[in-house]
Amino acid sequence: MGFLQGMTTKTVSMQNRRFLTFILISIVAGLIGALTVKFLLIDNDRAAILKTAKPQVGPVSYADAVQQAAPSVVNIYTSKLTVEKNNSLFNDPLFRRFFGDQFTSKPRKKLQSSLGSGVVISNEGYILTNHHVIAGADQIRVVLANGRNLDVQIAGTDPDTDLAVLKTDADNLPVITVGNADHLQVGDVVLAIGNPFGVGQTVTMGIISATGRNQLGINTFENFIQTDAAINPGNSGGALINAYGELIGVNTAIFSKTGGSQGIGFAIPISLAKGVMDQILKRGRVVRGWLGIAGQDITPELAESFGLAEKRGVLVSGVLEDGPADKAGIEPGDIITHINNRVPSSSQEILEIISSLPPGSAVQIRGWRGKLSLETEAVISERPNNRNE
Repeated sequence: MGFLQGMTTKTVSMQNRRFLTFILISIVAGLIGALTVKFLLIDNDRAAILKTAKPQVGPVSYADAVQQAAPSVVNIYTSKLTVEKNNSLFNDPLFRRFFGDQFTSKPRKKLQSSLGSGVVISNEGYILTNHHVIAGADQIRVVLANGRNLDVQIAGTDPDTDLAVLKTDADNLPVITVGNADHLQVGDVVLAIGNPFGVGQTVTMGIISATGRNQLGINTFENFIQTDAAINPGNSGGALINAYGELIGVNTAIFSKTGGSQGIGFAIPISLAKGVMDQILKRGRVVRGWLGIAGQDITPELAESFGLAEKRGVLVSGVLEDGPADKAGIEPGDIITHINNRVPSSSQEILEIISSLPPGSAVQIRGWRGKLSLETEAVISERPNNRNE
């Protein structure tokens, strides 16, 4: 009896051990299964996120951007009648002294043609281009990308920024989408669209190489976008667009020793171009403030020769008679250090400060005349055309 009881106790103990082992195995298997499911769900979620997330790299193709913007870029053909002097022997003064004018040849007329590009920028039929594209032209012909010819008139020009606005009465025009040029960054992808060398509409790609380029001697007022997108003769006035097909600049000039693209091109930011266009459409011209001085930047050599304690300010090298500066008592040799509490670092900066103010504005000018301090007030007037600051 005792033996049977011992056997029963041993059997129950083994059964309990097996049951506990089964429970432990089940728990471990459950944990493994749960972890497996969890990891699978995480992987699926990660795959879904990667699939739907916006890629951080640029698109493989910019065809959509080009298709959106290209129809708005026009080809501009201009012609100008010029008189070509004949430099033959018959025009020599000594020859004419003996033989008179009977052999003198008449000047020949010659038709000069040039080409450029432009951008349809509004439903009212306004087209932006460069001033130098249409300057002096007797005839202007504008052709859309689809071959449609447009009759245009010049709505206004601004030689100081090399911009011009054309007007057409045609309807159903492809208007470009205007982007924001205020937040461009070096390295952004851009595309230039135009008609280089008259071969037809062409698209080139590059990046923004720099922004805010000035003092290049191209225009009076400069704030260029620099790009390595190929810009060649005929591209002037065409569109510089971003990767979304939005207009961010007007292609204007290239730096080249050969006449072709060398990877340094310049475009006028659309924010500047739009401001100029708005003034042209509102007033018929661009109105800017004018002081009537010529300035020279202070160099260490000039500072030493004038005995200046601070190497800052702008030396007045010339004053226009009866101009705003002359009426305010400013003289050549004066040094301007402040304009309305702003400290100009160059003559170009004075030009920009004054031109941004409306005519009739009073400005406080401080500086030096020799060893004496200078303080005066000038009432600026409207900047004349083709006149230096």
